[in-house]
Amino acid sequence: MNNALIPLRFNDADEGAFHQALQAQAKRYLTDSGDHRFANRRAFIKAGLILATGVVCYILSLRTSQPVFFVAGYTAFALLMMWLNIDVNHDASHQTFTRHRIWNAFISRAVTLPTGIEPVYWRVRHVSYHHRYANIEHYDLDTEENGIFRQTPFQRWRRWMRFQRFYWPLIAALSLSWIGVVFDWADRLGRTPLQAERLLPGARGWAAFIFSKTGHLLLMLGLPVMMGHSVWLVLGIYCLTQMCTSLLVVFLLLGTHWAGAAFYQAPEGDTPVMAHGWYYHNFTTACDWHTPQRWLETFTGGLNYHLTHHLFPGWHHRHYPMLSRIVSTLAREHGLPYRCISYSDLRAAQRIFLARMGAPHAA
Repeated sequence: MNNALIPLRFNDADEGAFHQALQAQAKRYLTDSGDHRFANRRAFIKAGLILATGVVCYILSLRTSQPVFFVAGYTAFALLMMWLNIDVNHDASHQTFTRHRIWNAFISRAVTLPTGIEPVYWRVRHVSYHHRYANIEHYDLDTEENGIFRQTPFQRWRRWMRFQRFYWPLIAALSLSWIGVVFDWADRLGRTPLQAERLLPGARGWAAFIFSKTGHLLLMLGLPVMMGHSVWLVLGIYCLTQMCTSLLVVFLLLGTHWAGAAFYQAPEGDTPVMAHGWYYHNFTTACDWHTPQRWLETFTGGLNYHLTHHLFPGWHHRHYPMLSRIVSTLAREHGLPYRCISYSDLRAAQRIFLARMGAPHAA
């Protein structure tokens, strides 16, 4: 089965001046501050504190004999580990948490274990497809047609989709499990465009993949049951925390590519080239949003600066507040449609988008 996509390029003829100015100001910012683009000591300490607190919560949940304390500790562990995925694994997947690929890979595999997701497949889907081809039909694997939920104007409409603005939170809550069970196995069995990437080859690849699955089940289900907790209690809190952590990520992410965003189809041909440039594409398919209070950015992992992240995927998220100001200024000078909206505006735009995509014959 050949699922490989034809390489797609962007027409960057008119974006040279913006590119040079953007890179020059970003480089000057680093030089003037004597800094680098990776995580710093503060980011390492923050990650260490989150991890340590999560491990303590997990151990306490195993050792307690009281169901209420087990549920509290288990839930805290799941939420803290998802925070690590947002704050650390996202950067590690972009090779920006540390300077060393092997450490970034190790961190990703360790941090994703509580989620049940294979980190190698997620990284390639995210970095090589979503970042490169955001909101392009068939190329952005995050918006693949699934027959349940319509999220681009080019996908087939079905009758039940008129209600998707009401049932989308359930879809969001199941997204994490869907990635771990459906996407990962489809990728593993060569039924997606990732087949062309030849990821996790041979017996060692299968061993790493099976480790991520069995390790997840042992950590989140096996050990609590072996420590004497009720099977039904463990299974119930597992399902609940998987749904809650999935919702947490989706509420931070999805609206950034829906709120007033454009969607595109790839041109036909053996060497397709988009009519517009890569920078324009990112400005029209994503936006930044600001938290009600600045301190809340501690919990977003930089995902609220989502357009800025797409322009600077090779920079740790601690730089995004300053980089977003550079992007905003230069975008005005070069006529590019930079948007930074409030979270309430983001949610409102998301509701409008879901209703429009759920309407019959919407385009």
